[in-house]
Amino acid sequence: MKQRFFEHIGTFVKYQNLLQELVIRDIKVRYRKSVLGVLWTVLNPLLMMIVITIVFSTLFKQSIPNFPIYFLTGSLIFSFNSEATTNALYSIIGNAPLIKKVYIPKYLFPLSKTVSSLVNMGFSLIAMFMVMIVTKAPFYSTIMLLPIPIAYVFIFSTGMGLTLSAVTVFFRDIAHFYGVFILAWTYFTPIFYPVSILPETALGVMKLNPMYHYINYFRDLILYGRFPGLKENFLCAVISLISLTIGITVFYRKQDKFVLFI
Repeated sequence: MKQRFFEHIGTFVKYQNLLQELVIRDIKVRYRKSVLGVLWTVLNPLLMMIVITIVFSTLFKQSIPNFPIYFLTGSLIFSFNSEATTNALYSIIGNAPLIKKVYIPKYLFPLSKTVSSLVNMGFSLIAMFMVMIVTKAPFYSTIMLLPIPIAYVFIFSTGMGLTLSAVTVFFRDIAHFYGVFILAWTYFTPIFYPVSILPETALGVMKLNPMYHYINYFRDLILYGRFPGLKENFLCAVISLISLTIGITVFYRKQDKFVLFI
């Protein structure tokens, strides 16, 4: 087991330059022939924030102080996960010609999608900081700890991406179903509404949603200037590691059959 682990580490180090090239390719393809290019990564959350604020800020203004930041802290984390997993879902199928021609560790393809989404989120954080300045929101020292919840979501999304990319090779209908699932997941996550409006039973069910915990963690650091306790950190870490473990297990059990189905 230990020998195999070090073999995988060695393989990853050997192909890290390829991973970097795949990430750069994903970013270039996304903004190809776009006049504003990567600037859209900053503009998209800003424009969405304006629309959602106009629609919902009046409805929730009594229970959500500084609604624009409340929305952005939820939206950025959720969008990171949904973008990473949606792109990873197609990563094996989309690289079928390359996979058939040369040997490349196949996990690099879904992993590159998660990493490129992480880069995009980095740019999106600029939009959030701009809004914080405009709305005169306080910058707490806990903002320096943002890499922690981002790391949790990255690990969680990587696990989901590995699972989805592997399973979609054999069941293409998942690609169509997942869009509906993401939409339902969006409304099941407190991105633009406060959890205080939910009845106690619904709140209990809500806590089964991993994104609920990640978003609360993110908001605690930015909106409320507090660091979540050991229990919440343990819960977020366990959820992320479970997702990654499932993803690695499913992917490695299925990867040898990819060539036969892509």
